[in-house]
Amino acid sequence: MNILLLEDDTVLANVLVDFLEEENSVTQTYSMQKARSLSEEKHFDLYIFDINLPDGNGIALLQELRDFKDTTPTIFITAFHDTKYLKAAFESGANDFIKKPFDLEELEQRISNIGRHFGLDTLIKLTQESVFDTKLHTLTSNNVTVHLTQKESEFLHFLYKNRHRVVSSEELLQALWEFEEMPSDDAIRTIVKNLRKQLGKEHILNVRGLGYTFE
Repeated sequence: MNILLLEDDTVLANVLVDFLEEENSVTQTYSMQKARSLSEEKHFDLYIFDINLPDGNGIALLQELRDFKDTTPTIFITAFHDTKYLKAAFESGANDFIKKPFDLEELEQRISNIGRHFGLDTLIKLTQESVFDTKLHTLTSNNVTVHLTQKESEFLHFLYKNRHRVVSSEELLQALWEFEEMPSDDAIRTIVKNLRKQLGKEHILNVRGLGYTFE
């Protein structure tokens, strides 16, 4: 899982990075402004944000990201125990909340729960017959395994994680390709065609004029 960690406590940040990097890729920053920039520059599977920061407020940052259609799952970690912060965090679009001090194992379980809910685990059961391995880039249906290209795998994973909404071609291009290697819309149509051969047309739908969705 690719995680963006926003935590201004140096000691805690180092502990969390060491712990999380055993199973994940972690980008860590102390600054809300830097976190905002990082969220625009690359794709993350999970945000872990502190609330009280030297240059702002993690809740305000998440609200801003949600306003720009950033649906990345988010866990808040904070020393605040007042329920008003809990309420504000969830109203801003948070998916979970953990109060300091906490056990690392508790954080791990909360991350695992987010992973299961949002399809961030390595093995994902797409349909009754199909299992998608995001690490090996394979799709197995009825005991037959097909190897996907990396872009096909990334495309399918992104659609699945955002399966409750329609994803535009522009959003797919920005999420999966660097600016300097941005392909044409034909690249997306080719990927969709190839994936439909394996999954069936009924699972990757084209919503005319809007984009694609996974069913």
